[in-house]
Amino acid sequence: MASGPAVIGFDGTPAAERALRQAGELLAPRPALVVVVVEEGEAFGTAVAPVFAAGLPVTEVEIRNALLAEEEVVQQAKRLAQKGVVLAREAGLKAVGLAVADDLPIATTLLRVAEEQDAPVVVVGAHRRGALAELLVGSTTKDLLKRATIPVLVVREPDDDERANG
Repeated sequence: MASGPAVIGFDGTPAAERALRQAGELLAPRPALVVVVVEEGEAFGTAVAPVFAAGLPVTEVEIRNALLAEEEVVQQAKRLAQKGVVLAREAGLKAVGLAVADDLPIATTLLRVAEEQDAPVVVVGAHRRGALAELLVGSTTKDLLKRATIPVLVVREPDDDERANG
């Protein structure tokens, strides 16, 4: 049996926060690794895209600003991971955080981290996406469920009635 921490994918949404709380109820006091995944290079690309689109050469200043934007995204991910750690500890888990910048899909990154950590489970929150939410699962969750060789705990976002009743 896997002996590492539970890997909890966290993006700061209500679904992710609910997943943390549910993980605490089910897994505490097990160690947990709260993982925030960001797409490597996305902020850089977004910052220089208008220049490329206009057919202009990219200047040193624009490159520097794009690198600063990329670094800010990583820093935000680290802060979000720490927020997740606080919530996980409040839920009774022995948590630490990890921000990962990767150019792979989020599910692939979470599964890689889980394998590296010898995790017994991956926990994620499922977001409601409108009327078809009952039938469809988000792409990250679907990919996790399709490819995982360990259990995946998917905690759905509360519906409006559940929110109103606490």
